[in-house]
Amino acid sequence: MAASSAAPNVYDAEPIPEAARAEIERLLTSGDLFRYTAPDGAPVALLEAEFAALLGSRYALAVSSCSAALFLSLKALDLPRGARVLTPAFTFAAVPSAIVHADCTPVLVEVGENYRVDMADFAAKLPGAGAVMISHMRGHTSDMDAIMALCNAAGIPVVEDAAHSLGTEWHGRKIGTIGKIGCFSFQSYKMINAGEGGILVTDDPELAARAVIMSGAYEHNWKKHPGLQNSYMLWQNRLPLYNMRMQNLSAAVIRPQLPELARRVSQGRFNHDHVAALLNATPFFEVPPPLPGEARAPDSIQFNLTGFAGDAQALAFQAAAKARGVAVQIFGLSEDNARAFWNWQFLGPQPDLPQTRAMLMRACDVRLPTRLSPADLDFIARGLIDAAAEVQAKAA
Repeated sequence: MAASSAAPNVYDAEPIPEAARAEIERLLTSGDLFRYTAPDGAPVALLEAEFAALLGSRYALAVSSCSAALFLSLKALDLPRGARVLTPAFTFAAVPSAIVHADCTPVLVEVGENYRVDMADFAAKLPGAGAVMISHMRGHTSDMDAIMALCNAAGIPVVEDAAHSLGTEWHGRKIGTIGKIGCFSFQSYKMINAGEGGILVTDDPELAARAVIMSGAYEHNWKKHPGLQNSYMLWQNRLPLYNMRMQNLSAAVIRPQLPELARRVSQGRFNHDHVAALLNATPFFEVPPPLPGEARAPDSIQFNLTGFAGDAQALAFQAAAKARGVAVQIFGLSEDNARAFWNWQFLGPQPDLPQTRAMLMRACDVRLPTRLSPADLDFIARGLIDAAAEVQAKAA
């Protein structure tokens, strides 16, 4: 297997397109950075129209982060204080944090070895829930047909945390458009990079109107959003303003990247499948396959260690990979990892989730930015395989 001579940099994203630089210069020259300064045609407003068209959604609202989008989604649903909101136990700490911030109560659902929601545990915990916030963690989509069937039958709204899933499809439907509201991230380690930023999409005009007002469309700034005029007038001054708006500079960085999305998704899928095939050909690793009908848009790879006797061996593998220039994170064995549910002490005492805990203790995470070359991919795969072989040989 050919390998590059130096360890690839897996932290930098693709360069920002030149078109963004020209638009940023224009904005800096004019000082026109606030989304509501211009009467129309502001970069944020253009981004919302373009993103809604890309997803095939009626409405889009750009905000300061995906966490802000998740929070506003729950507030737009007008859930009662303390409402139970189901969410997978394998997610980033920002997801239960958004639920807490919205004055709701997170209910963590078990996740299996394939990183997807355990449907038996989901069904058992669903009765009495106010909403479901399904997190497609690291782009792994749970069984959305089963989830939506249960939620629709019970009249429970679904919010999709699609932070890692821009470009993913489920049986031909775009992830983020299946539930009531879909939320996406433009943070640096996502398919489109603005450093920070988020956006929500929905087809429901009332939810869109409520979210727009609460995002910070004070006084009559809601008139600069298309449609919904009657709904806006209904909710103006009746909802709190949380001021989670996106600014024009962020939109200027994001907009030129939207036409690049299809290429990045294709390249990300190639990179993932190339490395997955190499890892799955060994006895050391298992890369869970996609569910039937799931077409992922990955920019990282997750795999489970197999045949490692204990935590010490797993940590030895992590160290051996690092010595070979490959950064690998074992979710449950990385100190204070924000993706390990037992570190979410802000939730207070929680029931143990043994299935999710066991998965996290052997589940590994490696970044695979779309800009990596085949030689870079081979370097990463070889480093992982050689590290595992070394540790297993010492244990023999």
